[in-house]
Amino acid sequence: MTCFSERAAQLAGMTGLAFGWSPDAFWRATPAELAALIRAAAGEAGEPLTPDLLARLQEQFPDG
Repeated sequence: MTCFSERAAQLAGMTGLAFGWSPDAFWRATPAELAALIRAAAGEAGEPLTPDLLARLQEQFPDG
């Protein structure tokens, strides 16, 4: 059985190869951010960015 730290190191390496992430970027990312990146790379389309969607996101996440 592979332990968590070994799997995490493998995933960190894969994100570096696939997406150009540094180890620091990997460890600062949330699971949701990593999942969104993987979905985008796989070609899974999300909701298109419209002015209304952008306004909703800015309201939900005013810090960014």
